[in-house]
Amino acid sequence: MSEPLTGIATWRPVMEVAEFRCQCTGACGNPHAKSEGRCPHEHDAYTSKHGHRVRLIAAPADPLATAVAAAALPASELLAWCAGCHTAAARAARRAPTTPAVEAPGLFEL
Repeated sequence: MSEPLTGIATWRPVMEVAEFRCQCTGACGNPHAKSEGRCPHEHDAYTSKHGHRVRLIAAPADPLATAVAAAALPASELLAWCAGCHTAAARAARRAPTTPAVEAPGLFEL
């Protein structure tokens, strides 16, 4: 089984908890209905007969977390992601409407 060149002490526990399978449950926009609500991609398997090989990454549940924030997280707060789900989840999170900030009353409002 392939492993990353660095960060194995963090990567391996995340993958063992995830059973070497992507832990996306729909954050990517795909409900993964054919695989009981969880992405079917497994580490070192192929996406399809003529597809590419899946390499899972250990990343925060929030796909928009900065690299610095992600590096500070313990392995217990990371999830196993396939590249497709992580990219799509980040794209969906960027498009999601943010809650508007509470406006303070204006200086001259009566």
